[in-house]
Amino acid sequence: MNIRLLSVLCCFVLLCTQVGAQSKKIHPLQVSWQPLLNNYAGKEHALSTLTLTNTSDTDFLWEGWKLYFNFIRLAEPVDDKQPLDVHHINGDYFYFTPNAKGKTLKPGEQVTYTMISKSWVVNFNDAPQGFYLDWGGDKQEALGAVTILTPPDDKAFYRVGGDAEMDAEKIYAKNLRYQVDGPLAKGQILPTPVSTKLGKGVYALKNKVAIHYDGEFLKEGELLKAELEQLFRISSRLEPKTRGGAGIELIYDNTVAAEAYTLNVSKKGIVLRAGTPSGMFYAIQSLKLLVNPAQYDAQQQAVVTLPFVDIKDEPRFGSRSLMLDVARNFQTKEQILKILDVMALYKLNTLHFHLNDDEGWRLEVPSFPELTAVGARRGHWTADGNADWLPPSYGSGPSLDNSRASGFYSQADFIEILKYAQSRHIQVIPEVETPGHARAAIQAMNSRYRKFMAAGDSIAAHKYLLQSPGDSSEFRSVQKWNDNVMDVSLPSVYTFLEQLTDDIVGLYQQAGVELKTIHFGGDEVPNGVWEGSPAFAKFKAADATINDPFDLWTRHFDILYKMLQKRGLDLSGWEEVGMEKVLEDGRKKWVPYAGFQDRNIYLNVWNNLGGNEDLAYRLANAGYKVKLSFVSNFYMDMAYYKAFREQGFYWGGFIDMERPYSFVPFDYLHTQKQDWLGRPLPERVLAGAEKLTEKGKKNIVGLQASLWSETIKSEKEMERMLFPRLLAFSERAWAAAGAWEQDGEGQDGAYQAALKNFFHLVGAQELRRLPFIHGGIAYRIPTPGLKQVDGQVFANMELPGFDIRYTEDGSAPNQNSKRYAGPVAYLPGLVFKAFNKQGDSSLPISLAIKQ
Repeated sequence: MNIRLLSVLCCFVLLCTQVGAQSKKIHPLQVSWQPLLNNYAGKEHALSTLTLTNTSDTDFLWEGWKLYFNFIRLAEPVDDKQPLDVHHINGDYFYFTPNAKGKTLKPGEQVTYTMISKSWVVNFNDAPQGFYLDWGGDKQEALGAVTILTPPDDKAFYRVGGDAEMDAEKIYAKNLRYQVDGPLAKGQILPTPVSTKLGKGVYALKNKVAIHYDGEFLKEGELLKAELEQLFRISSRLEPKTRGGAGIELIYDNTVAAEAYTLNVSKKGIVLRAGTPSGMFYAIQSLKLLVNPAQYDAQQQAVVTLPFVDIKDEPRFGSRSLMLDVARNFQTKEQILKILDVMALYKLNTLHFHLNDDEGWRLEVPSFPELTAVGARRGHWTADGNADWLPPSYGSGPSLDNSRASGFYSQADFIEILKYAQSRHIQVIPEVETPGHARAAIQAMNSRYRKFMAAGDSIAAHKYLLQSPGDSSEFRSVQKWNDNVMDVSLPSVYTFLEQLTDDIVGLYQQAGVELKTIHFGGDEVPNGVWEGSPAFAKFKAADATINDPFDLWTRHFDILYKMLQKRGLDLSGWEEVGMEKVLEDGRKKWVPYAGFQDRNIYLNVWNNLGGNEDLAYRLANAGYKVKLSFVSNFYMDMAYYKAFREQGFYWGGFIDMERPYSFVPFDYLHTQKQDWLGRPLPERVLAGAEKLTEKGKKNIVGLQASLWSETIKSEKEMERMLFPRLLAFSERAWAAAGAWEQDGEGQDGAYQAALKNFFHLVGAQELRRLPFIHGGIAYRIPTPGLKQVDGQVFANMELPGFDIRYTEDGSAPNQNSKRYAGPVAYLPGLVFKAFNKQGDSSLPISLAIKQ
């Protein structure tokens, strides 16, 4: 890889948390990181260098400090000659100490530490981050920024045979797949209705329009009135329907199914029909989507035109869900309301709210103030102390005031979110992680335990304890925590979870919102848990049927199921909730658990990798209600493709917009042709996979997209990871099956035609609409593709609707740079970027460098 091009292309900055006001700047120290190669020493390890540079005008002493940081890999020195000693505290939290192999750094001098990370490195999200110095005496200093350099040799950076970085020419070739000639057909909306008949002519919607509503639809009428004013500056009057009239009619029709609707626009006016408030709400969303995005501009006159059209529509799946993780990096109440608005516009009806995890607890509840006082804060933390907060994670730094690390929803905030969602016909499913991913709750209850023990109240101290005192179990979770699992042999765990459930039920009651289910997690509990627990030893001695800690697994969720049933609630969880570990051929293996079948238990099945390709179908066939939530299709935190500067993880594969669009829910194995590394799946995997039965098909109740927040540090990053991919997800969750589903992706011309039209519709229409929704939704702008032919450089885009700008001197283009209008003569310094009308841009790209 050519690393001599300007730094805009070959390095960039990952901002660290700014130090709080109480911190004092002592010695500026610049940190840079560069990955070198994968498969170091023939293992799935990576080699990289960390360089510290003294950028001050005074000496930097090689003693008297610790350098803390976060790193999502386990790290160790490449040899015994390194000038720093690395110490792993827990999770992704580490620190360096200087040793005798280093020396005082004079101004401008630097020192390099070469390390092995025990997993491959793929993009900038793998970098160590959040560096800060601890000088002792409660003096910490954040180090501003980390400079991240691209690998010097992209081939050494490959993981397996056939692995390759996406570059300008590969992007160009891929973009050809989506190119469409001619204008976009009128009258289209997303998600695609069951039936659309376009007429000839348009209806002008003007000021003082009357909205006539049947009594069942007063709330929907009020929302429509408000949105006409907000989006189009059109005033309206809301009137109970007594007879037909010009304007907009909201008509109750009990022959229309639950979430279905019809929509007719003619010269007589606009008529919306539905049998339920949710159906009418979706009719109104379609009405808004029929408006040309150009008419969303507030500078336009207070009139919009709608094409004559007749639409009949209903959803394919009853549950169309988005999971938002606000535990790893927090998002404000205002941002959640914004996301609810855009979810509603594209007819998603469930928010799976991931409110807690190892790195944060984000919901205030009345019975446990410690959950937010301790679990909702992250800051400098030492292994030998009992701080009443959590340690830094994902680069959050030493300050307790970092708004991404520290924050929660007050009871009033949560009630407002519930009411806002309800008015948009969105069900909010709260998640309480148990027994794993529970470190925030565990540490909060440990703090409570210490408080009551210090007061001499042992009974109160033990009442809600989530870990057994003296537990010597040894384990590491996927995220490297060694103390993040509730001890399910402790009765106090269930005392805690029952009281917490009642608190959550109470919040929904205060909001006047129905609670149907609580999601109790259940995923990624590592081997080794509870083996050294005194509580488990006592439990085992009293019950001869208990031999192994995981014998308590199904008991745990059976207790939660019965507890929820007493409150009229269903149990939801990740796939492991419906599974048990059995011994097969001398090895423990997860299989569907027969004891919970046909109990109306809802499972989000995310794992369709590494031998679990058919797991969702096996669980559905076994009687569980399954929401297909696959990492390889619907995890919005995955990167679009393999490129060092692309945001997102990759452990489940790369997910572009076509991945969710091409998903075939009832025959997904037909199109799942590759593993997460892009290698063809062995034929035996597909041949031996369990097929979906008729019973199983009825148990596929919906689809879910998920956005985990480890890499999400701002509202715009959140939105850019969601959009435009969430539009493809909404299409697949709502729209009826296309004819191409019978033949599979790429095997029918109907698929190619539908795919191209979808990309055209997204770029030419929907991405022009998003900047006007709830103050503006950011989205990822595709990077241009480039191709050189006979000394001429050609550029293309995955989606229409963008300006491509370029420079000739190696600098980053801006909106005033030359506009690409056709092939340009090749120059070594050509750099290209795409821009939308709001001034947002893609990543820069050049033929001289991999992306």
